[in-house]
Amino acid sequence: MTHDIQIVGGGLAGSEAAWQLAEAGLRVRVSEMRGGGDMTPAHETDRLAEMVCSNSFRSDDAENNAVGLLHQEMRRLNSLVMRAADKHRVPAGSALAVDRDGFAQEVTQAIGHHPNITVVRERVDTLPEGPAIIATGPLTGSKLAEAIAAETGSDALAFFDAIAPIVHRDSIDMSVCWMAARWDKGGKDYINCPLTKEQYEAFVAALNAGEKTEFKEWEKDTPYFEGCMPIEVMAERGVETLRYGPLKGVGLDDPRTGRWPHAVVQLRQDNALGTLWNMVGFQTKLKHGEQVRIFRTIPGLENAEFARLGGIHRNSFIRSPELLDSELRLKSRPNIRFAGQITGCEGYVESAAIGLLAALFAAAELGGRSIPAPPPESAMGALLGHITGGAEAETFQPMNVNFGLMPPIPGRTRKAERKKMYTDRARERFGEWLSAMVPSARPALVHEVDVA
Repeated sequence: MTHDIQIVGGGLAGSEAAWQLAEAGLRVRVSEMRGGGDMTPAHETDRLAEMVCSNSFRSDDAENNAVGLLHQEMRRLNSLVMRAADKHRVPAGSALAVDRDGFAQEVTQAIGHHPNITVVRERVDTLPEGPAIIATGPLTGSKLAEAIAAETGSDALAFFDAIAPIVHRDSIDMSVCWMAARWDKGGKDYINCPLTKEQYEAFVAALNAGEKTEFKEWEKDTPYFEGCMPIEVMAERGVETLRYGPLKGVGLDDPRTGRWPHAVVQLRQDNALGTLWNMVGFQTKLKHGEQVRIFRTIPGLENAEFARLGGIHRNSFIRSPELLDSELRLKSRPNIRFAGQITGCEGYVESAAIGLLAALFAAAELGGRSIPAPPPESAMGALLGHITGGAEAETFQPMNVNFGLMPPIPGRTRKAERKKMYTDRARERFGEWLSAMVPSARPALVHEVDVA
C-alpha cells in the first residue's frame, strides 16, 4: 500500500499518531525497528506501545490533577492509547495503572488490523523526504540521531531514566505487609511494607554503600530527570529524603499498630492477574546482585522473587523550543514533525498526547486545511506550549504536564480551590476549541466521545 505519511517509531506516541491519521482517512506507514532485527536497551518485546518503565499513567482525577485532566481531553479525542488503558486497567487507587502486556497487545492489534495502516519492521537511519512524524522516543537509534543532529546543527540533550523492579506477589510476606491506599483513597490497592526508624536508616545506609552501575566517561555529566530519580541517588541527598518521597508513611495506618509507620515501601499491581507487583519509586542503577541483597532487607520482602530487576538507560531529546514550530514541524524541514518523548515531554500519557496533536496538525495540513492549537489553559495546550516555546532552549528539560504550565488563575484564590478552578477553566476552553474547529474539517479530524 502506498502511503500519505510515514510514522517512524511504534511507541505510544507513534501508535497514537498512526491511529488518528488512519481514522482521518489517510494511508499510514509505521516504521518500527523492533521485530526487524533491532532492539533497544530497555524494550523486551516487539509489541507496539510497550511500556518499559512503570505501568502507571498516574492520576486519573480530572477534577484536581493535571494529568487526569489530560486523560479526559485525550478520551474526548478518541485516543487509542486511553481506550486501551481503560480496557486493561488494574487496581491502583485513584491512579490509572494497566496490565502492560494486555495494553501493548491491544494497541498492536488495533494498529495492525486497521485497513489504512501498514506496519513495517524496519530501521530508519535518515530523515524521510515525504510527510513524516518522528516518534522514536528517548532511545532513538544512533544513525537517525546523527541525521537529526546533522540537520539541526544542534546536539541532542540527554538524561538518564531508570526502571523499577517487579516482584512476584506470592513471594511477599503478607503477615508483615498489608493492603491499603494512602488515606484509603481509591480502595486497598497497594501492598505496604512498613519500616521502623532503625530499619529505615539501615536501608538508606545500604543504598548508599551498594555497588552501582558504572557509566562511560561521556555519560557522567548527563542529568537525571527529577520525576524518575534512581532511589539511591535520592538517598545520597540525605537520610530523610526518601522518607519524604517514595517511602513516605503519611496517611497509611498500620493495622497492627493503628499508627503511621516511620517509612513504608509500596508496591503497585502490574498485571491483570495480580501476580506481579511494581516497587513504587524504586528506579535504580544498583547492580542486579545488590538489588536482590538490599531489597530483601525490606520487611515483607525477605524472600522476594523478582520478575524483573531495575535498570537504567540513557534518554535523549531535542531542543524543541528552538527547533520546532507551533505545529511540531522541524523548522528546517517542515515536512517532518516530531512527537513523543523525543520532543522533551515526559511520561506515557504526555508522549501519546503529543503524538495525537502531531497527527491532527498533519492530517489538517495534508487535507489543505489548518486547525488552531488547543488553548494554553487546557492540559494539551499547556504541554504543547512548553515544548514549542514555553521554555528557553538552553535550559529546556523534560516535563510532565502540570498546572504550572498553564496561565495562572487571575485574582486571589484559595489554595484548596485552585486545582478545581484550573480544571474547570481547562474543560471549558477545551470544549470551545473543539467547537471552533473548521466545521468541514472537524468530522475527519476529531471524533469527540462523551466522557460525562
